[in-house]
Amino acid sequence: MRIHFIGIGGIGISALAKFMAGDGHLISGSDIKQSEITDELALKYGAKITIPHHADAVEGADMVIHSAAVRKNNPEYIRAKELAISLYSRKEALGFILNEKRVYAVGGAHGKSTTSAMLAELLPDTNALIGAICKTFRSNVRVALGDRVVFEADESDASFLNSNPYMAIVTNVEPEHMEYYEYDTKRFYDAYRQFLSKASVRVLNGEDPFISSLDMPSIRLYPSRDITDLEYVLIDGEPHTRFCLKEFGSFDVFGLGEHIALDASLAILAALHEGESLEAVRENLKNYKGIKKRFDIIENGDDFAVIDDYGHHPTEIKATMDALKTYADMRGFSKIRAIWQPHKYSRTMDNLAGFIDCFDGVDELVILPIWAAGEVEVPIDLKGAFSHYDLTMAKRVTKEGGRVKVLNSQEEVVKEFGNGLVVAFGAGDITYQIRGQK
Repeated sequence: MRIHFIGIGGIGISALAKFMAGDGHLISGSDIKQSEITDELALKYGAKITIPHHADAVEGADMVIHSAAVRKNNPEYIRAKELAISLYSRKEALGFILNEKRVYAVGGAHGKSTTSAMLAELLPDTNALIGAICKTFRSNVRVALGDRVVFEADESDASFLNSNPYMAIVTNVEPEHMEYYEYDTKRFYDAYRQFLSKASVRVLNGEDPFISSLDMPSIRLYPSRDITDLEYVLIDGEPHTRFCLKEFGSFDVFGLGEHIALDASLAILAALHEGESLEAVRENLKNYKGIKKRFDIIENGDDFAVIDDYGHHPTEIKATMDALKTYADMRGFSKIRAIWQPHKYSRTMDNLAGFIDCFDGVDELVILPIWAAGEVEVPIDLKGAFSHYDLTMAKRVTKEGGRVKVLNSQEEVVKEFGNGLVVAFGAGDITYQIRGQK
């Protein structure tokens, strides 16, 4: 078939497009702007990309799949309706794309991208669809022979219910994306119950409060007792976590923190259940090199390092902050500066107290304007809320000549960082700002 994707530049829908191209279909797509993802789709997958959206782009398509961000007034959506082309949301499309597959679905509020990428290394002959760029295969998709698929399962719109999980791996369950669930925690937890009930095999973090309340047969990890001898080491200059898991011995994995050991342990238990040998698992875990925008070291000098991190929830930021403090000590850095681009007004308001606390330990904090992600602007006094920090409110940042520059709304440089450790947090365009690409 020829399949057209509206909003093809998104990390989730681009994964579906690449996967369907690998399955032999012809793909095309559109988005509001060009990006690394749209360039890769055009060059590597032969996709015809339309920038911006245009009604003619759907002409000749057998099927149209659109991202959750696409509204019904989109010209391509309207034209597809007029032409009676089969039209599906990404969530709906998962139902038939994954229907005949053996799916290893990785869910959870935090760590699911990392755990998915680790599991893809431990099950090397599987397809993989991940909500981030895996540095090993330099993409969010790996195409392989056979019907096994490592899949990052998303709870943000309950689309994980359409993922046909053979195995469900869950890192943690914390209320998030509550605007979708209309702030109904029962509805949120019921979605997780349904997701887990669909799986034949479950590999779960047994110390998560919600998971511990479930009476479902499962392989359970109890991190406080099952993960021991945790230490942090530099291997070829890169940060790694070393730990022992149950009776299986010692493992090394890229990244720092207890959460990294937890994610790796869940992936290990899943792979061992699927018949992978212990030594193969131990060696294959070393192939994991991280994922883009998760503790992503983009500048690594003797006295200066810059890290890009996708953390956009207090729990995620706190876990990364703990790892950063360890990394700063290992590298001999005396200062940690954090740059935060809040993501969504709703998330910022819902979790403001957590955000205020999670930056504890930074020497300086820079806050950028909230990345709206399509939401209506709501006034939030971030300057007042974070006044006890050494705070700079700024318009944007950039990186030039090995230095991070902080700019105000008049495009004047108000601060420069050229030593110590600088970390950028957020799920918006800060990843391009901190790389000097915007």
